[in-house]
Amino acid sequence: MSKLGDLGARLHRGEVGYDFIGNRRIWYGLSILITITAIVALAVRGLNMGIEFQGGAVFTTPKTAVSVTQAQEYAEEASGHDAIVQELGSGALRIQVGGLDTEQSDKVRSQLAKELNVPEEKIAAELVGPSWGEQIATKAWTGLGVFMILVVIYLAIAFEWRMAVAALIALIHDLTITVGIYSLVGFEVTVGTVIGLLTILGYSLYDTVVVFDSLKEQTKGITKQTRWTYSEIANRSINGTLVRSINTTVVALLPVAGLLFIGGGVLGAGMLNDISLSLFVGLAAGAYSSIFIATPLVADLKEREPAMKALKRRILAKRAAAAAKGESLDEDNGLAEAAVVGQGRRGRSENHG
Repeated sequence: MSKLGDLGARLHRGEVGYDFIGNRRIWYGLSILITITAIVALAVRGLNMGIEFQGGAVFTTPKTAVSVTQAQEYAEEASGHDAIVQELGSGALRIQVGGLDTEQSDKVRSQLAKELNVPEEKIAAELVGPSWGEQIATKAWTGLGVFMILVVIYLAIAFEWRMAVAALIALIHDLTITVGIYSLVGFEVTVGTVIGLLTILGYSLYDTVVVFDSLKEQTKGITKQTRWTYSEIANRSINGTLVRSINTTVVALLPVAGLLFIGGGVLGAGMLNDISLSLFVGLAAGAYSSIFIATPLVADLKEREPAMKALKRRILAKRAAAAAKGESLDEDNGLAEAAVVGQGRRGRSENHG
């Protein structure tokens, strides 16, 4: 068995583990810091919205010897606006200029034809109105809202409302970080970006549900035993699914990294950047939030219940009594049997108070 596989088996059996729940304040603080940074970036820098949202014109030239940098300078001089230029595979250029109306678009097209030394009729111009972008944005917000509502309803039914709240906070956490990174990096927000954002929500939710399902199974009959508190079982659930989460995340990130760093960076495919950056950041944030945010939040909410508080008092009292007598709970068969929580724990089902 590989070292990683052996570690995963030991984590699943509870032989080793990291105290994620006990150190939750560290992760809460880190997430708050990252979230504040993202919000400040949005407030100060804003988002670089594509022409799909702010309106403008897209000019596609025939094959030309003019470099991307030169074409960008020509476009900005002709329009008075910032321009984004991408080189297409055929050697043609795609020049994107925001904030242009029909009359301005015609003038810019004519000026570009002169600067690039190509016939004006060979330059294809596509005008995008800001109203279309508003419709796209409205539909995106509507889709996001519907998704969030369905997620909360499903988790509340399949698990409980505390898990639904924790998952919702984790999803908002992932979105905020991803949008903040876009603001800091300055990548253009396009329809592809919106698609990427909606995609990462599903992945983040999947990773969270895997941990929640393990937690639900292990906490069946939790109040009938006096070995583990809810937080301790939650910590075992995270450790038991940790290697699976890491493997799933790495496998998902590798092709996305190829799109971002090779497709977008080396080949200069701008549209790939729009989608791959949101996927890359979102997948990483989703894996982080499911482990460090969602499950610790559930544990915090559950530990506020009177039944869980009473259970914790009984467990601490029993541990204190055992320590006073110099006994080990693991050496007492009765207490060891009481450690069985839920089903699937080596077939043992008796519970002792």
